[in-house]
Amino acid sequence: MILSAEVECILYDAQSLKEKRSVIKRIQKRLTNEYNVAVSELDFQNLWQRTCIGIVTIASSKVIAEQTIQQALSFIDSFPEIERTNTVTEWL
Repeated sequence: MILSAEVECILYDAQSLKEKRSVIKRIQKRLTNEYNVAVSELDFQNLWQRTCIGIVTIASSKVIAEQTIQQALSFIDSFPEIERTNTVTEWL
C-alpha cells in the first residue's frame, strides 16, 4: 500500500527564503530519519512564508501506512515555527 500526503504550511517567523529553507530542511531530514518516509517540498519554493510538503510511505497494510503518515503529521505539528493549514491524503 502506498499512501501520500500533501501538506500546506505557513511559516510565520521566516523573514527570508534562507530561514524558510533551513526550517524545511530540518523537518525533512528528521521525518526521513525517524519515520522512514520520502519527503519533498512540492510547491511555493519562492515564497518565504508558505510551503507545500509531500510525504509518501509504502507499507504492507493500510493500517501501518495510515499510522506512519499520522505520526509524521503529528511530528510536523510539534514544530512551533510551522503551522499546518491544509492536508490531503491519497492512496496510490
